[in-house]
Amino acid sequence: MSYQVLARKWRPQLFEDLVGQEHVSQTLENAITTDRVHHAFLFTGARGVGKTSAARIFAKALNCQEGPTTRPCGVCPSCVDITKSQGIDVLEIDGASNTGVDDIRELRENIRYLPSQSRYKIFIIDEVHMLSLNAFNALLKTLEEPPAHAKFIFATTEPHKIPITILSRCQRFDFKKIGLAPLQARLRYIVDQGNIQVEDTGLAMIARSGGGSMRDALSTLDQAIAFCGDQVGDDELQSLLGLVSRALLLATIHAILERNPGQSLALVQQVDEHGHSFRQFCQQLVELVRALVVLKVVDQPGDLIDVGETELQELRGLAAPASLEDLQRLLSILIRTEADLALSNYPRLTMEMVLVKLAGLPAGIEVATLIKRLEGLERQLSAGLPAPREKLVERNPTPQVDDVPPPEEPVKKQPEALPAVAIGDKSWGGLVEFVKNRRKPRISSLLEQSSLLLLELPRLRIGLPAGYFSLVDSEMCQDIQLMAVEYFATEVKVEVDKIGNGDNAPLSLHEERTQQESDRQKKLRENAVEHPLVKSALNIFGGKIADVKPIDKGFV
Repeated sequence: MSYQVLARKWRPQLFEDLVGQEHVSQTLENAITTDRVHHAFLFTGARGVGKTSAARIFAKALNCQEGPTTRPCGVCPSCVDITKSQGIDVLEIDGASNTGVDDIRELRENIRYLPSQSRYKIFIIDEVHMLSLNAFNALLKTLEEPPAHAKFIFATTEPHKIPITILSRCQRFDFKKIGLAPLQARLRYIVDQGNIQVEDTGLAMIARSGGGSMRDALSTLDQAIAFCGDQVGDDELQSLLGLVSRALLLATIHAILERNPGQSLALVQQVDEHGHSFRQFCQQLVELVRALVVLKVVDQPGDLIDVGETELQELRGLAAPASLEDLQRLLSILIRTEADLALSNYPRLTMEMVLVKLAGLPAGIEVATLIKRLEGLERQLSAGLPAPREKLVERNPTPQVDDVPPPEEPVKKQPEALPAVAIGDKSWGGLVEFVKNRRKPRISSLLEQSSLLLLELPRLRIGLPAGYFSLVDSEMCQDIQLMAVEYFATEVKVEVDKIGNGDNAPLSLHEERTQQESDRQKKLRENAVEHPLVKSALNIFGGKIADVKPIDKGFV
């Protein structure tokens, strides 16, 4: 006998076997009990949630020799034929293959005849939305005035594609996606019946991979058994499904919330070593952080998150110290990253930099707190009063900017006697600019890093640090000398010396510009720190000045 896949072997045969669709089962049973069975039904919902199975069970309930009954016997000729899809009075039609008006005309001709051996002639049309508009129009009159012995059951995943004229003539039943808990319970029953050893965590992975579809989950279970045999381990399942381990995901979120970028990088390396897809890794992080957000908002999440009780307790412990604002910010960045990873040529680098960024972000402040502080600042400024220097308590307190001395910058000693830097209207800076204009970027860059040691024509003596001195060869010295001759319009002999850190050499042009910019930036910072509005804002928000940018280009 050929092997029968689990999805067919364990197909529901009674209303009570329809997992997660109790609202549908109860309504259909009540309709049978009270003899209020409509002539047309529309079953809608995602794939693999039990639409066609419910249609077969309903057909058996109506045509069972012991019925109509809410519990078909399953052994009478009608029940057996329907189970085997061989019933001559219960016709299953594939809407995707019979889309034309001629197919519906044939159905209309067939419907006029009484059932041969059953109580009703039942037509189950799967994927009914695939019918053409003309086919729907041909079916319309039959649905409006059907014969007493005919029943229609339509199944579809896309009800919005069905004309409203058809929808208005059907009783509609929306099948829900199956929750993780009932799906996992059904999988546990099936593996126990087959003597298959699977841990609860493994069943949770299989159930979650089904995405609310029983058929998809059973197909995954079939694949896992084929791969692992009667002993299905969690590690093998993770490898089969391409999933990152739950422990690694939790450790990654913990490293981010603990502001530990080094640990985040180590975890990314583990993901790479295990050969996981970084996009899949990011998707699982998104699902995990979403669950944390739900737990911060709802005490009892119920079906809002698909996790078992053990996993739920782990998530509660992870979410407890984090703020809702931090989790929402984390979720937004991860969602953007997941989209970026689809196009990135460097997925590991992209993931690393995002996690380092997330681990380095300062703790967020609630919007209500910010508004309250802003209102306080506005009142103080309106009254013309200085803001009180209160001590604010933050989750990660930072020192006030005016309490931190500016970092000391290394000062390069100046020589007692500076070398000449100009001869007539010709200067050392002019020579560097001349070389730059000659489109010699490599030489001009070296000259900007050089210290002028002597300019007494015909002698031009310059010094370079060891790192730059190694780049100068005889050909470059000759080029410098030729351009110096052209610039000074006289004979020039260029000498290049190596200078060390301890040498008392003059500042290079690059160092002079850097020092001038540093002095200007320090003055800008001092002015900003002393500004009363800035002081008030720092006191209220408990922050620090990260950067100061001039808005007046003429500031000196």
